[in-house]
Amino acid sequence: MPARSIERMRGDDLDEVMVIERASFTMPWSRGAFLYEMQQNSVARCWVLREENLLVGYLCLWDIADEIHITNVAVHPRQRRRGIARALIGSVLEDARRRASRLVVLEVRPSNAEALTLYESFGFRVVGRRRGYYYDTGEDALIMEASVTGDPRGAETSPGNR
Repeated sequence: MPARSIERMRGDDLDEVMVIERASFTMPWSRGAFLYEMQQNSVARCWVLREENLLVGYLCLWDIADEIHITNVAVHPRQRRRGIARALIGSVLEDARRRASRLVVLEVRPSNAEALTLYESFGFRVVGRRRGYYYDTGEDALIMEASVTGDPRGAETSPGNR
């Protein structure tokens, strides 16, 4: 397996991030949105995952009080189904436990079966719905959350996640 590293997103990463963002979403974030999250939003943190110095995925979140809200996660289309999103989300959950956060929350399209399966494997469960959340299609968003208190090994140790 290639050497992987997860690092803080930098301005120099944005060309590669934007390629992944545009290939991944019908409503991609703008470069300015990423810059805002990195430079001005005091509760935001953005991470990139590199394999052999190639940026292959990223994750952005908001860290507010004892709650983490994952706002964006994507993997380059040619690099999917190789555990990159799993590594990013696992890293966030591990850090949340270490820092005694209580909950991790995210929104996902009900039609995104692969993402739902991934999130459920980490113990996320659907707790609500935001009607018409995605304005490109009018699709609702499912609100999912995972508790990060309790067993520090979490869902990653269950037999279905090997």
